Amino acid sequence: MEICTVGFTRHTAEEFFGSLRSAGIERLVDVRLNNTSHLAGFAKRDDLAFFLRELCGAEYVHEPLLAPTPQLLSGYRKGGISWDEYEHAYLDLLAQRRVEEVLSRSLFDRRAVLLCSEHSPERCHRRLVVEYLDEHWGGVTAVHL
Repeated sequence: MEICTVGFTRHTAEEFFGSLRSAGIERLVDVRLNNTSHLAGFAKRDDLAFFLRELCGAEYVHEPLLAPTPQLLSGYRKGGISWDEYEHAYLDLLAQRRVEEVLSRSLFDRRAVLLCSEHSPERCHRRLVVEYLDEHWGGVTAVHL
């Protein structure tokens, strides 16, 4: 199973939605903790759902089970913990939430993309989600848009 990932920062709306259309995305799974911030521009929850439907014919799903906790995200963003500490704590969080058991594989029965704000996947939890699911479900590969 392929799971795509994408971040919206440093992209124009044209680039962002164009890449989703080119990749054949049918479902966007928002894994952000905060999906209504005015700083998100075109990627605010309600606007994003509208644009996905109208421009890509795609569905919007918010999956807070895959979002970090406020404390964890704040600790990393404010420099209180390193990326390595964040990564370890986030993977522990996924295990505590039993994501591999609770999350339905049907979420990915259509061409899906995990959305976060980070421009690249290297230091973003969306990459960690795909790696975690591969470790527990097997046969999951990431396609970073």
